[in-house]
Amino acid sequence: MEVFMYIAALIAAASLAVLVIFLVITLKAARRTLDNTANTLENLNAQMQGITTETTELLAKTNHLADDVNQKSDKLNVLFDGFKGIGETADGINESIRKLSAHISATAAKNQENVSEVLKWGNSIIDFWKKKKS
Repeated sequence: MEVFMYIAALIAAASLAVLVIFLVITLKAARRTLDNTANTLENLNAQMQGITTETTELLAKTNHLADDVNQKSDKLNVLFDGFKGIGETADGINESIRKLSAHISATAAKNQENVSEVLKWGNSIIDFWKKKKS
């Protein structure tokens, strides 16, 4: 019976040795995987720092461009205000011309008979002058 105990102990020891060997192989594989993951994360961190730097520079350039566009827009607003003033002036001139034209038309309508008389006299004078000249 002692032999069976030795055999059982030997089987248990062999099983434990096989288990330890597989555990060591598994832990080495896990360590390689973790080392690769650590290297990947370090590379990713370096790349992210580069991206962060470029993004910061791009944001600064974008802000500068936005400021420049705002300044030029303000300058254009002054120009458009000037055009607005010119347009208002032209509207005022047009309104004055309309009023003057309406006044002249109204005056001509009131004095139509006098105008006809003046035209007749004018034509008579021109005819007289032509006859005298000839």
